[in-house]
Amino acid sequence: QVLFFGFGWLFFMRQLFKDYEVRQYVVQVIFSVTFAFSCTMFELIIFEILGVLNSSSRYFHWKLNLCVILLILVFMVPFYIGYFVVSNIRLLHRQKLLFACVLWLTFMYFFWKLGDPFPILSPKHGILSIEQLISRVGVIGVTLMALLSGFGAVNCPYTYMSYFLRNVTDADILALERRLLQTMDMIVSKKKRIAVAHRTMFQRGEVHNKPTGFWGMIKSVTTSVAGSENLSLIQQEVDALEELSRQLFLETADLHATKERIEYSKTFQGKYFNFLGYFFSIYCVWKIFMATINIVFDRVGKTDPVTRGIEITVNYLGIQFDVKFWSQHISFILVGIIIVTSIRGLLITLTKFFYAISSSKSSNVIVLLLAQIMGMYFVSSVLLIRMSMPLEYRTIITEVLGELQFNFYHRWFDVIFLVSALSSILFLYLAHKQAPEKHMAL
Repeated sequence: QVLFFGFGWLFFMRQLFKDYEVRQYVVQVIFSVTFAFSCTMFELIIFEILGVLNSSSRYFHWKLNLCVILLILVFMVPFYIGYFVVSNIRLLHRQKLLFACVLWLTFMYFFWKLGDPFPILSPKHGILSIEQLISRVGVIGVTLMALLSGFGAVNCPYTYMSYFLRNVTDADILALERRLLQTMDMIVSKKKRIAVAHRTMFQRGEVHNKPTGFWGMIKSVTTSVAGSENLSLIQQEVDALEELSRQLFLETADLHATKERIEYSKTFQGKYFNFLGYFFSIYCVWKIFMATINIVFDRVGKTDPVTRGIEITVNYLGIQFDVKFWSQHISFILVGIIIVTSIRGLLITLTKFFYAISSSKSSNVIVLLLAQIMGMYFVSSVLLIRMSMPLEYRTIITEVLGELQFNFYHRWFDVIFLVSALSSILFLYLAHKQAPEKHMAL
């Protein structure tokens, strides 16, 4: 946990806040603690498979981790988000603690009402029990995971495969750059005309010596209507040309990036990623098909995919094979890959998101929001990774998480994944179709 905390601290300092001098240590500590306890849960999953530590010790650490992570996600982070939001509003500075408590109570109300539409409530457990809190955190986290997974399953092959690259030649780029330069020349010439007109008006005394009063207004309207109309028309043309130049510049940059991707796709590494794109395309189609089957037939797997796959292969080939022994090792490798890629992918996504919307005033709030998303994402990963583990390794996780409706979370993941994947396919299809039309229009 100390190592995980140190890594979270370094990531905060070197990546998220490297461009900001003002840092709130409470935000830094909360982010690092959330990262540490999130990674510890993944570590405990691996310990379950490898049998590291005594069973009672693992159970204690599971309980401790879940209690701490839920305390952070439900009580601490929402309160500090409200506190820093109120701190940025000058009118509420004197009573910021009171208003922060009001915002936290509002969050708790909506967080608790979140359980009403879903079959996750159990009358056996108290209001602040682990089951009641983790069930609601799981709904939010599984929804987030499914949205990211659906978009990633579609966007990954679209990004990697050279099939989706439009053909761009040097002549296309030169023609667009030539048109961009012509547009810039037109903007400069029109701005010169405006500057010359303003200088002429200044020399005539029409700028600083404007007549005042009612009769002065009448005189200015009757004497310089033509000149003002010409200037306003020229300024409108300049605004339109500047907007066109922005579009041309973005399109030119896009053509250069596409040209570089075409050159990169011809390299060995590019061909490797192109093959990877075809693999992910097959995976995406299979995942959408299986999600549809699971939703239509209300089906949830009882055994983990690794054990089931090995059993089908062994029965088909008719060979002697120790399914239990090899499913343990393959499950360990598979779960390890899922954990590493989940942590890496989420951190990369959080960094891009932070750079896109952060500022010196909002950075603390955004980091806390990222910590909230990260914690919910990792807690939900534990709920879903449980199904990827053989039955004998799920015992402690099931005991710690309590009587949750695990089948509901898997069905909910399939529904949101399917919606996200189909929406992403439609969005990328429209974007890919409109790109050549936009290029022709420009």
